[in-house]
Amino acid sequence: MLGVLEGFATIAVIVAAGWLLAHLRILDESAQVNLSRLAFYLASPALLLTVMQRTPLDAVLSRNLLTSLSSFVVVAGLYLLLARLRWPDSGMGSRLIGSLSAGYVNAGNLGIPIALYVLGDVAWVAPTLLMQLLIITPVYMALFDSDARGERPTLLRSVRRMFSNPITIGAVAGLLIAVLDLTLPRVLADPIELLGNMAVPSMLVAFGISLRRGPRPAAGASAPHVWSIVCLKILVMPAIALGIGAALGLTGQPLFAVVVTAALPTAQNIFTYAVRYRREVNLARDAIFVSTFASVPVIIVIAGLFHLVAGV
Repeated sequence: MLGVLEGFATIAVIVAAGWLLAHLRILDESAQVNLSRLAFYLASPALLLTVMQRTPLDAVLSRNLLTSLSSFVVVAGLYLLLARLRWPDSGMGSRLIGSLSAGYVNAGNLGIPIALYVLGDVAWVAPTLLMQLLIITPVYMALFDSDARGERPTLLRSVRRMFSNPITIGAVAGLLIAVLDLTLPRVLADPIELLGNMAVPSMLVAFGISLRRGPRPAAGASAPHVWSIVCLKILVMPAIALGIGAALGLTGQPLFAVVVTAALPTAQNIFTYAVRYRREVNLARDAIFVSTFASVPVIIVIAGLFHLVAGV
């Protein structure tokens, strides 16, 4: 369980640094926006290119990927149904942020260390990374772009927006490099990797600034909305992954991996998208904050149960 705590502690320290800089008035809301833009337009595409070109495709195109995708679709659908009943006046952008917050897991800066220390191999989180980067993110980016422009999303517009978004471009470029078995010259690879290393710290510092300069997380009228998303993320999604994985024939370590991955908290990427498209910034921030803390005991319990029942 030390790996779980180490992964969360690393995130907490960087977020706390952002909070402190905002508290000392060294950084303000404009810095939060600029850091998010840096992550969205430059650092994240570079990171995705680096990650995807190193992803072993033969190891991830499996039932694990199908389980991860199915779990996301079911949870996102449940959120959209709930939003239609509870928050009928919310717009498309709000529902996009809400559904992503409910189903898009922190498979990178939290998932990788947890996969290493809890699951024993980083490869276990690769299917979810692949699914989110190459399927979920491009589709949602196209929808966000359509919503920001006030356009009705059509297939042609969605495809065009999908492949003009920097996040999608980075992921697709990395996949092509992996598929074609290319090796970038160091004069290109080293700067790209260095830029990619800025992505997670930039997102986390911006997140810390928002915690200090914005309203208290999950307070007031937004609390039921936030807690509904958190329950879907850390309780319902792992249960759905367990059911779908078992139905697809997963057992033992593979099933354990998909359930733990589904229990990961909402990814910081969602906050970056919310800031970029100016949609439900506080909702995304609060869902990330609460789910990050709440997922710790959930993951520990899941690990304990699998150890007792399945001997994993």
